[in-house]
Amino acid sequence: MQVAVLVLAAGRGERLGSRVPKAFVELGGKSLVERSLETLSRVPGVNRLVPVIPPGSEELWAALGVSVPVTLADPVCGGPERQDSVRLGLAQLPADTEWVAVHDAARCLVSEAEVEAVSRAAEETGAAILARPSADTLKIVRSDAVESTPERSACWVAQTPQVFRVEVLREALDKAEAEGFVGTDDAQLVERLGVRVRVVPGSARNLKITTADDLRIAAALLR
Repeated sequence: MQVAVLVLAAGRGERLGSRVPKAFVELGGKSLVERSLETLSRVPGVNRLVPVIPPGSEELWAALGVSVPVTLADPVCGGPERQDSVRLGLAQLPADTEWVAVHDAARCLVSEAEVEAVSRAAEETGAAILARPSADTLKIVRSDAVESTPERSACWVAQTPQVFRVEVLREALDKAEAEGFVGTDDAQLVERLGVRVRVVPGSARNLKITTADDLRIAAALLR
């Protein structure tokens, strides 16, 4: 199984309070996007990496001088929504690409084993994600009031990578665009096709760095 990975690094990171886009923030002497690319490049079966960066950050990208042992495509400038960035990244893949993973550069502590596991699971149904069972009780809230409380045992927190057959993800993106639907992750778009999305347990270490507190937690995990 050969997998191309779109590494989404196009977020501005306002909640992190950084002067540079989030993926270019340093953690332990390396940017978040560098750490993600290096880990992904060591996963057996990953043969191509496509970084998706914010428009106007080309010089920041060039200054990183990233070098990895698999094909590293030229960076793609992302779009206004996540699914726009994914579509732009997909357009850079060779025509014969069968499998694609989508990964947040901000989840730079993902393990090679986790990426391998979710890739294998995707082979069964055409789609799989990493996720963790929710430790918290979740509430559905409308107009500042609780509408309902879903059963906690059925609630999982989605992570990345999320791995799909390329044609499945393309179809999901086309359907969302035609219907004016904007999702919060790629699996949500695929679910709307009726495709079964396998879930592979992820780890707490695979956190998404969004705030300054997240960055401090990630630094502690590295130490």
